[in-house]
Amino acid sequence: MAGTELTNVRSPRVKAARRLTKRAYREQDRKFLAEGPQAVREALKLDGVTLELFATAEAELRHPELVTEATLQGVPVHRASGEVMAQLSQTVTPQGLLAVCRLVHVALDDALPAEPRLVAVLAHVRDPGNAGTVMRAADAAGADAVIFTDASVDPYNGKCVRASAGSLFHLPVVIGAPVARAVSLLRERGLRVLAADGAGKHTLDDVDLSGPTAWIFGNEAWGLPEEVLGQADEVVRVPIYGRAESLNLATAAAVCLYSSARAQRVS
Repeated sequence: MAGTELTNVRSPRVKAARRLTKRAYREQDRKFLAEGPQAVREALKLDGVTLELFATAEAELRHPELVTEATLQGVPVHRASGEVMAQLSQTVTPQGLLAVCRLVHVALDDALPAEPRLVAVLAHVRDPGNAGTVMRAADAAGADAVIFTDASVDPYNGKCVRASAGSLFHLPVVIGAPVARAVSLLRERGLRVLAADGAGKHTLDDVDLSGPTAWIFGNEAWGLPEEVLGQADEVVRVPIYGRAESLNLATAAAVCLYSSARAQRVS
């Protein structure tokens, strides 16, 4: 059971969790917040990742299985008042469940299997919602890893964690990798490196995607810088058949990743 309800928003326990909304403290403490039942459920599936669970009384009633699982794992469960949860939550309408987790990313050299087939690289991606959705799409498409370059958003940003819908806990995630080093390693592992860009010479209809492929996705507003485009084997655009000017980053990434996944499965 959660025990006495936490009602003091200034208590040391609440303040220690609240500070994890800031990137500097996440890096310092080596912890982050996973909010909502889906994120908590997936975090609990990994041994030793969930360190604490905050739950409102209402959330305990809605999701007793998560509270029970946390308790069975020896994870401290704190019943939190609505005011405390509002302080910890980064959403307008908190769902009443929030876990403090260990960082789960891996080193670049350890992220890829011996024979990877599909990898997503986020270069200069700054919007956390888009980044989290790309992680989710990569997970759904069966990607082997997601690599965040050193100029991209922190995948532990609360909005990014929520947008990933638990996928942050499903596949190897690399953070802070220099683009050149990532591209070099991807080629060493036998992957063809494609840059997704609206100004690409080729479209998805023109390229053979049946082989092992790494996709590089760029900034939401201005795409990929020239120095990154120059490191790719090909620059590829998603064909626009209708009158829309373009696709947003997450949608374009989903199309590219699924195009590769399907081509690999029918080849």
